[in-house]
Parts: sequence; structure tokens; C-alpha cells
Amino acid sequence: MTRKGEGQVEECRDVEEVVLEAITDSSPRGIAAAVHRLIRAGRLVTGDRLPTVRGLGLKLDVSPATVSEAWQALSAVGAIKSRGRAGTFVQDTREPSRPVRYLGIGVQGGAWAALDLSTSMPDPALLPPMNAALAEVAGPSLRWTTSYLDNPLLTSLEEILREDWPFEPQRMGLVDGALDGLARVVEQVVHLGDRVAIENPGFPALMDLLESNGAEVIPLDMDELGVTVDSLESAVRQQPVAVFTHPRAQNPTGASMSEARVRDLAEVMRSSSAWIVEADHSGAIASGADLSLGTYLPNRTLRIRSYSKSHGPDLRIAAIGGAADLIDPLMARRVLGPGWTSRILQGVLVKLLTSPEAISSVKLARETYQRRSLDFRMAMKASGIQVSPGDGINVWIRVRDERSALITLAAAGIQVAPGGPFMVTASASSHLRVTVGLLPDEDSEKARIFAIFAVAAQAQPSVRGGIS
Repeated sequence: MTRKGEGQVEECRDVEEVVLEAITDSSPRGIAAAVHRLIRAGRLVTGDRLPTVRGLGLKLDVSPATVSEAWQALSAVGAIKSRGRAGTFVQDTREPSRPVRYLGIGVQGGAWAALDLSTSMPDPALLPPMNAALAEVAGPSLRWTTSYLDNPLLTSLEEILREDWPFEPQRMGLVDGALDGLARVVEQVVHLGDRVAIENPGFPALMDLLESNGAEVIPLDMDELGVTVDSLESAVRQQPVAVFTHPRAQNPTGASMSEARVRDLAEVMRSSSAWIVEADHSGAIASGADLSLGTYLPNRTLRIRSYSKSHGPDLRIAAIGGAADLIDPLMARRVLGPGWTSRILQGVLVKLLTSPEAISSVKLARETYQRRSLDFRMAMKASGIQVSPGDGINVWIRVRDERSALITLAAAGIQVAPGGPFMVTASASSHLRVTVGLLPDEDSEKARIFAIFAVAAQAQPSVRGGIS
């Protein structure tokens, strides 16, 4: 094997010797990390054939399963690729991996659909009016930023956020939406081979982020109150570096934790060193209580609260608050990127959070979403269909056959999100996520839509049409 440098050719030993020399930790994580470093350093290049699982295992005196687990972690980040009997090869990692799960839920919208219930977006008609806030912030009192190193968070906004936070945060900051916050946390704490616990079903974009970082994902079981205590206990025994949860209006189920559940989960986490990352993606439009494990473990908890669903997606603002040891490096890294969230938009949010008209508008939205969700869930239950609690704007509905249900709904001009991308494991899903927050309020139209869902949920797979 040769390597071309600056005008010269460097003779190298064979790939197996290079790999064996680099591995100092023969755990799955250690093997994966060593090979990944070789690829990044250019000592292994596209097309190099890696040692066999069995062969490398014998040389390292570990089981084939250990090497196989390392290869799986490297495959997850696109560093290597199996070609069956031909072997496993280093592949070109210059092409960024696609967020397959996130794109699989229909986030691009269905232009063909008369009613698109796939997006998890708020109803534009229920967002607080922004014209007055924009006019006031952009008026004669507008003050432009004078330094790139000014405080990235307006003092007036920080005061409002701290007063409304469910625990006393050591630090507060802003990011460009909840997903940006999750991405920045993953960047800080999750590395190749790390174990991370997340809800199952859970947020597809978070799964994409974790897989792109080479994490090993531990699924957390869910019930009507969110993450179960037993599943968290099991996950903690596997020593994850982080646990990601949605304490209220969980995506996709809409489950919200009770005070007792939060307390029990916090007790489990006392025996772990993992970070607790809470995503409050629905914020003020959720009907559940604003509870947090940070009440019990403030030095290990980071909470992300989005204002997209309550005040407008185009604000691109989410607040983060909690442990200084996590937020300080996260915000320091952000200085070398976007730097800060527009202080003009921060000023708009301040006005919206303090305006009586905007406060009333958000309250009306929360009540409307709660009513639409309840109407849908009652109609489904009356038809014998299993549905989730449904806090916020989404409901998780069980169907007889996922693909048949999607086809039946599509034929009626209705698009929903398939359940598969929300599942941590690759097993077949028999669920749909329905953004019930976008349902119409007119009684006859609702009845028609509910009847279509009842038929779709019970649709049988086609014998002749190849549906499986």
C-alpha cells in the first residue's frame, strides 16, 4: 500500500498492521475510534480493505462480536462500507450523509395534499400577531449591535426567561431553534462509539444527528407519562454519556410527565454521570405542567425551550438554560459560528412575551390545540383505535398496517407522517404521527376527516398489490 505525499511516495505496511498498531483500547468504542482516526489522518484511504471481523478479533484477543460492533459504529457515520463477501472497505466520506429519518417524515410538505398533517407545524392563524412588535423594535429606538463580542443575550430577555424557567439555571443562552440546540449539544458531548439514551418512539432528526456522530443509541420505552423508570434504569447501567427526553408534549406521542414521574426519573439519574438534555419543543402551547429533572439535578441538566410553535417558526429562537459546564463551551463554540441570535428578533420576542394581546393569543392557541387533539382522540377511541395522550399538536395513532393506512389517507388528499422514522430500532412500525393541531374546526369537515382516519387505521394490507 502506498501513500502519495508532497511530491513523494511513502511506503506503508499493510492495512492490518496499520490498524493493529493504532488500537490501544480493544473495546468496540476503542477499535472504532482508532480506525476513525486513521481515516481522518489519511493513513487509511477510500478503497482500503479492512481486516476481517474474525481475523482482527483473533489478533486483538477479543470476540468477533466486539469487532463487529466497532464496524457497525463506523458504518453508521459513513466511514466504512460492507460489500458482503468481498469484505469491508473504507469509503469516501466527503459526501455528507443525508438526514434519512428526518426527510422520511414528510418535512418538505405534501404539495398534492388537500390537508397536510405531517409537518408538526403550528397553525399560522393561531400565532400571535407580530406587526406591532416588529414596528416597535424597528422604530426610532432601534439600536444596532456595536461589537461582535457584545453579550449575545439581551438582558431584558434573560430576565423573562429565568423567571419562567422550571428550575434555577446556572447559565442561559439562545440558539436558532430547538434542533440547532440539540445539534450543538450532540457536538459537545457525543463522540464516536458513545452510548446515548433517547425515547422510542422519538424525534427522527435527533436520531440522524446521533447516527452521524457514530453514537450507539439506547432506546427508552414510553408510556402515557413519557419515559418509563424501568427502561431508564436499564439504560443507565450501560453508562450513556447523555439522556435526551421531552418532558411534555413529547414528539411524536404527545406524552407529558407527571411530577411523580419526573422525581422517579431524577432518582435513577443520581447514579449516572450522564447529561440530561430536555427538549421543550412545544413550549407555551403545551397543556402539561412545565416540569424538569433539573429541579433535582440542576448541575447535570440542560433544557431547550423552543418558541417556534408558540410564537412563530421564523423567529428561529430557542432558549437554553441549565448546567454551566455544558452551556459555557456550547456558547463559546457558537461565537465561532453565527455568534449570536439577531438582537432585533430577540427584541420582538421580548415584546411578544410581555404584550397582553400576544399572551392572550398564545393562551387561545393552547386551548384550541387541546380541543382539536381531544376531538380527534375521542373519535378514534370511539372507533376502537388506539391513540396516545396527545398533548401539544401531535398524536401517535396505532394502525393495522402502516403503508395501507398511508395509501388510504393519500387517496383522500390527507398526508400524515409514517411511524417508521420515529422508531429507534429497524423493526416495522404500525403507527402514524398526525399533526392534529392543523385540523379544521368546522364540525361536518371534522366528521368527514375522522371517518377517513377510522377507515385508514383499520385498512388491511393488499394481497395482490404487494403491500407488506
